[in-house]
Amino acid sequence: MKGIIVECLGKLVVTQFGQDKWEKSLKDVGLSPFRVFWPSSDIDDAKVMELVAAVCKNLDISLAQAADAFGEYWINSYTPYTYPQYYARHSTARDFLLDLNNIHLEMTRMMQDAQPPKFDYTWRDDETLVIHYKSHRGLVDFVVGIAKGVGKYYEENLDVSKVGTDKVVVIFA
Repeated sequence: MKGIIVECLGKLVVTQFGQDKWEKSLKDVGLSPFRVFWPSSDIDDAKVMELVAAVCKNLDISLAQAADAFGEYWINSYTPYTYPQYYARHSTARDFLLDLNNIHLEMTRMMQDAQPPKFDYTWRDDETLVIHYKSHRGLVDFVVGIAKGVGKYYEENLDVSKVGTDKVVVIFA
């Protein structure tokens, strides 16, 4: 996984819960509390998931709650300033979500060995989108959090739910 994910997670934890919670989580998984995570660096997927689990334990929250917090922070605090061009070209949550493949490809184009997730889409009806998540990482909970964050960013009321290990249903209300 790319370091940008861990960097963002660290900023989220420090900003909303305190430096001490982040440092404890890093120490709990054998990482230095002074380590800098460069956006394009490679971090072992298993180590990142250990770190997420440690954050959940130290904050006394579930993985789903952590994924929701991460998604909201990623979409509404971290990436609008890092990657404003992806927000500028979309005017609705629907358009942004339907462009996730292109956004991931463009974001990771210059990152060696990047393995972004891929998404397929099916419509149940005019207002119900099923996002099919394709990745070996099994991070569908984070897709839920990101979709919720996108709804908040575009000030739209979305009903977002996980269906199994590889599908997210988004209802545009």
